[in-house]
Amino acid sequence: MSTAPAHSSRPTVALDPDIASVGHMLRRRVALTPDRRAFSYPLPDDSWEAVTWAELGAQAAEVGAGLMALGVDAEQRVAIASTTRYEWVLANYGIMDASAATVTVYPTTVADDVSFILRDSETQVVFAEDTAQLDKITALWDDLPQLHHIILLTGTVPAGTDDTRVITLADLRSLGGRLLRGTPDAVTDRVDATRPEHLATLIYTSGTTGRPKGVRLPHRVWLFEAATVDATSDAAGGDPLLTIDDKQYLWLPLAHVMGKLFMVLPLHVGFETAVDGRIDRIVDNLAVVKPTFMASAPRVFEKAHSAVESMMESTGGVTLSLYRWALRTCGAVADADHGEGSAGPWTRLQAKIADALVMAKIRARFGSRIRFFISGSAALNQDVSRWFSAVGMPVLEGYGMTETSAGTCLTLPQNYRTGYVGRPLEGLEAKIAEDGELLVRGPSVMDGYHNNPTATAEALEPDGWLHTGDIGEMDADGRVRITDRKKELFKTSNGKYVAPAQVESTFKGLCPLVSQLVVIGDSRNFVSALVTLDEDALRSWAEHHGLAGSYAELSRNPEVTAAVQGYIDELNGTLNRWEQIKKFTVLPRDLTVDYQEITPTLKLRRKVIAEHFEAEIDAMYR
Repeated sequence: MSTAPAHSSRPTVALDPDIASVGHMLRRRVALTPDRRAFSYPLPDDSWEAVTWAELGAQAAEVGAGLMALGVDAEQRVAIASTTRYEWVLANYGIMDASAATVTVYPTTVADDVSFILRDSETQVVFAEDTAQLDKITALWDDLPQLHHIILLTGTVPAGTDDTRVITLADLRSLGGRLLRGTPDAVTDRVDATRPEHLATLIYTSGTTGRPKGVRLPHRVWLFEAATVDATSDAAGGDPLLTIDDKQYLWLPLAHVMGKLFMVLPLHVGFETAVDGRIDRIVDNLAVVKPTFMASAPRVFEKAHSAVESMMESTGGVTLSLYRWALRTCGAVADADHGEGSAGPWTRLQAKIADALVMAKIRARFGSRIRFFISGSAALNQDVSRWFSAVGMPVLEGYGMTETSAGTCLTLPQNYRTGYVGRPLEGLEAKIAEDGELLVRGPSVMDGYHNNPTATAEALEPDGWLHTGDIGEMDADGRVRITDRKKELFKTSNGKYVAPAQVESTFKGLCPLVSQLVVIGDSRNFVSALVTLDEDALRSWAEHHGLAGSYAELSRNPEVTAAVQGYIDELNGTLNRWEQIKKFTVLPRDLTVDYQEITPTLKLRRKVIAEHFEAEIDAMYR
């Protein structure tokens, strides 16, 4: 296999020999900072409740002991089917205390895939968020011989349920409390027996095509991921990326590997995490929670950028002119500070004034304390990235996948370059294969796919190199740039290759109205696109232009179509002739997770989209 030269970080990252598992990490954190706030979460009245590390440790121990009382043994699988909420976090830490393995299930996963995941993983117990998840799982029970209990995370067991195998989280903690009163060292002994190579997490890839594959992640990957954050900061010669005084806002789906990583890092560093998975509350929560950092998928940043742009455009006049001046001035300084262009004393003085007049007010919408954001899961549009840098809230792009425990590459403030996902983290190696595929090797790589040796052999070389399936490139400083998914590249009937994700990302930075752009053209004689609009941005734009109507009505309005066409024309000016979008269709609704058209982490499921909108696609080629 011919490849480009590899970029190797230091070959090893020092791990604490006394910390052998995530359970050990929790126990150490409780001992180090028992009275500091660990997590906070919203109550029904929108106030926020907080728990200390000591309180969290005690609660998790009750959950872990409760699972042991139900007969769960080390490395046996316990699933969580829930949205992001404090109870998810508690269940996961309890599973770690029982030395069991967490199986993650998105609450939007269709019943057939849920059945496959629970059966393939031989799940013993499931934590179900509410009665909707409970009903989904109980309907599958006859096909799941290993499943012996369901724990309801919220509410009470529905009236009429006479199955004693369904209990509440409070019931489970009560069981655990009784076990601990009789055997105080039960959890301690179970954690002490856990080794780094024992299975900690089994995540089934949400998958844009085909049946999900179970990625086996032992405790060693999470120990490494935590340690390499410090090692990478040290190697870059800067301040620590995260400190105990930081505060995280966590909305990410905890069923996703990125969400799981950001539940491990607090154990290592000790900072507080505010957790709430309601996507429609992100901006409102930021202003209340006032975090110092947040990790997210690019769509949230694109939406926030579009909202501010639309607001400024609607306001117009002096406010818009001042905003544009501030963006140019602060953007020039941000670019210069990261090696692009220059900014003299006069420009920097103007930037300080612009920051005080404009950018500080924008930052206030995000709580005023953001040091940086972290973006992962897909490529972030470079114009959106530059906008956040100009505002004073840089977005550090990262790269990883389920198979590499989320963290593989990360941009740091010291080596930031727009459009790149940074260098490999300390202890990891990366190289570009002859066909452009990124290969990765190191301690964060999975053990393999559960019950799937064929897929494991296809992904992992005997010498440990993992085929990521992503097309990338590497600059002279070892920074990685991801250009597309290998399987998503398509060829038109004229024989020209098109990278759809790159085109889609570029358009999202140009058009403030867009929610999704889906590039079409495999084996077709030209490239076309499906367009969906952001409802909030569309409503604001429509009011400004004196238009009214529902989303579906506005999507058919000639003025809206003309506006989108203008942005398509602007996009085409940046593309090669064979990549240019010749026709597009504005869809009467947005793509949704419920219809399985996008994953819970907001990635496009192209095959499903093509099936659902086959008529619209065919009409563009008649």
